[in-house]
Amino acid sequence: MSHLPGKFVWFEHASNDIAKARAFYEPLFGWHTESMAMGKQRYQMILNRQVGIGGYSTAPAGTPSRWMCYLSVPDVDATHAAALAAGARSLMAPTDFGPIGRGATIADPTGAILSLWKSAEGDRADPVTTATGDWYWNELWTSDEHKAISFYERVFGYSHESMDMGPEGTYHLLKRDGVSRAGLMRSTQPKAPSMWLPYVAVDDCDAMASKVKVLGAQIVHNPQQVEGVGRFAVLVDPLGAALAIMKPAPGAA
Repeated sequence: MSHLPGKFVWFEHASNDIAKARAFYEPLFGWHTESMAMGKQRYQMILNRQVGIGGYSTAPAGTPSRWMCYLSVPDVDATHAAALAAGARSLMAPTDFGPIGRGATIADPTGAILSLWKSAEGDRADPVTTATGDWYWNELWTSDEHKAISFYERVFGYSHESMDMGPEGTYHLLKRDGVSRAGLMRSTQPKAPSMWLPYVAVDDCDAMASKVKVLGAQIVHNPQQVEGVGRFAVLVDPLGAALAIMKPAPGAA
């Protein structure tokens, strides 16, 4: 059993209609859902090629649908306290989830929501090549990239590398122990709330973007090629949650 602090290890779709979310994502990515016991409740776990990669949950009343990102940390309580000291807000105090692990939820100083997680079973190892339908990347769209970088470096031990993307602005890679774990950039929509945007690996970005529309979602960023990285698009699902898809470039993990 091993842990990979700094890695996003789980992604959970929170909405007020789990059945509708499943009806969209299962035919889109070929995901399978299994109901598993979690204490006195049941949890709807997402499997991709028989591997658990995420789940569905009911969002608190009055909150928008979103993909929740779970970040592996060595100590949930200590990291939660450090995050609050660095300007984050607590949305859920450290809590045990049966024999599965311990978690907490925060909003970073720019407003982006994420969960802290310490699995009782360790973290899934990094793949040599990401399987189609699995999580490929995670990216923070923030209203203040400098404040965000300072927070994530201080609390989670990241370092960062910055790349000039021309008209797109500056893109920052968050790295931990020499491994790139996430991206960070100023949101292109000044009035949009800060948010984490997960990416799913696909075989054909353009074909998948067309399928997204047929299944009732919107493409809010048309397929675009990023040299040496791959081809991606951004969608908003029928419940209002944002997600990105990526066809990795040859040789990219």
